Amino acid sequence: MKTNAWKQDSEYVALVADLLAQPEVQRLAEFTQHHHSNRLDHSIAVSYDSYVLAKKWHLNTTAVARGGLLHDLFYYDWRETKFDLGSHAFIHPRVALRNAEKLTKLTPMEKDIILKHMFGATLAVPKYRESLLVSLVDDYEAEHEFFGPLRTKVAKQLDRFRGKVSAG
Repeated sequence: MKTNAWKQDSEYVALVADLLAQPEVQRLAEFTQHHHSNRLDHSIAVSYDSYVLAKKWHLNTTAVARGGLLHDLFYYDWRETKFDLGSHAFIHPRVALRNAEKLTKLTPMEKDIILKHMFGATLAVPKYRESLLVSLVDDYEAEHEFFGPLRTKVAKQLDRFRGKVSAG
């Protein structure tokens, strides 16, 4: 996702503005997500990129925008907090759903999106194409956020090396 591109998309903003206005959603900015991003930026990226693809593929844009935004609505550092009931991958979708239900009424599809967004890491099979879409976009964004700075650093090193080789 291009940073802040979502702000220029009035249709998207109309779908999530009420959620973004919630202090509970804004609080996600306080938590590091994938080392180089915060949880709010990650959630917006998942939400918006899922929305763009859902629009292109004629899927439920409202459900992916809203469910995508709320998929990681939890308030702990997953690297430090451990649960007796299972792994973070298994627990946090349930925590996020519980938190989301306190903020807004959710459709069955939005609930499934939140609960099943860890498909692959868990055996929770998505019921809807929209749920699978958000799960895949979430994986893509996580990889992009985690490895993006490393890719940039390597690219700069390669450019310097190529410059030295062509000049020498």
